[in-house]
Amino acid sequence: MVNYLIDWLQQTFGHFAGAGLWQYISFRAILAAVTALLTSMWFGKFFIALLKKKHISETQRDEKTDPFNTQKKGVPTMGGIVIIVAILTAVLLFGRLSNVYMLLMIATTLILGLLGFLDDYIKTFRKNKDGLNGWLKILGQVTLGLIVGLTLRYAPQATINETVVVKIENNTEVVYKSPSVKSTRTTIPFVKDHNANYADMFSWLGEKVKYQAGWIFFVLLIVFVVAAVSNGANLNDGMDGMCAGNSAIIGIALLILAYVSGSTVWADYFDVMYIPSSEELVVFLAAFVGALIGFLWYNAFPAQIFMGDTGSLTIGGIIAVCACIMHKELLIPILCGVFLMESISVIVQTQVFKFTKRRGQPVRVWKRTPIHDHFRTALTQVDPASRVLLKGSGNLYHENKITLRFWLVTILLAALTILTLKIR
Repeated sequence: MVNYLIDWLQQTFGHFAGAGLWQYISFRAILAAVTALLTSMWFGKFFIALLKKKHISETQRDEKTDPFNTQKKGVPTMGGIVIIVAILTAVLLFGRLSNVYMLLMIATTLILGLLGFLDDYIKTFRKNKDGLNGWLKILGQVTLGLIVGLTLRYAPQATINETVVVKIENNTEVVYKSPSVKSTRTTIPFVKDHNANYADMFSWLGEKVKYQAGWIFFVLLIVFVVAAVSNGANLNDGMDGMCAGNSAIIGIALLILAYVSGSTVWADYFDVMYIPSSEELVVFLAAFVGALIGFLWYNAFPAQIFMGDTGSLTIGGIIAVCACIMHKELLIPILCGVFLMESISVIVQTQVFKFTKRRGQPVRVWKRTPIHDHFRTALTQVDPASRVLLKGSGNLYHENKITLRFWLVTILLAALTILTLKIR
């Protein structure tokens, strides 16, 4: 919004001091991050007071699962609204709303924010611990995935340049780019020729058909990635500051990837796909990180507010869509390794328990899932009729220590993700 005001002022009154700063993506990104952080902190204080006044708080927590007896019942929930308001405030002020990628990110925030809000509303106001029907959640995630995939397929602005070379000729920077095309190419980590085309998987269908088949596969993959990452973030949201901290670290890594992908100089240096107009993702991700850090002011232990599904589903969706826009979706298993670990732990635990229970001797792989709960659950808290395979050392850790260690793991995974630009 401010960008358009600056443009109008220049057209009306001519160039003025400071106007040129708004052309720099780094300048707008920093303003977006600071604005989102301050908005999150200011609005968070107001929102917590409002929720306490209305007695809107967490009611589903089972204090018996925490050996340190941390009291969490009565803490306000639906704090994801704070994150969403902070992000949208910053991007509406400093983003270019004509940019197709910015519009996709705003749509992602609103769609999954609404989906998570409905889930929290049912849990909080209707006292239904199951929340929104699981199929409706999946429908919302699938719908978003289709919107993103079809936009990348048909929007004229959504193109890539597979190669870009920057040279200095006669003291002038000259950029040589391959043609701007619609492409199903993606980045494969740790491979020398690290760009692969999904369409090549369908070469057996013939030249005319394989590209259409490649796009169908790419769109379906986006749907899967959106659903998987948003659910993984949702599972990770189980301890004070856990999901917000991990997601902020992931957001910083994505911001770096977006900056590289949207710059001809850096795309040439790292030999990655150049994605025109993707620099607006830098502004959005800066707001995303700022909002999460501001939210941690109140969500860090001991939490004064929980983000709820309103926040966790939105966060996961934002991460997934950003990666897909940059054609970096295959880096998600590395970058979001903590989310992946949480999801796998739940799937494995559920399937093993069901299988062994039918055989008469129920077995649990871990004491409790998602996996972060395994480290603060005593064997005495597990159903004595079940056998636990991975009992661990028996030491129980305070959630502060568990959260910090998960943050450290995410930092290492984020660093590894950035290193894949050079490790081939």
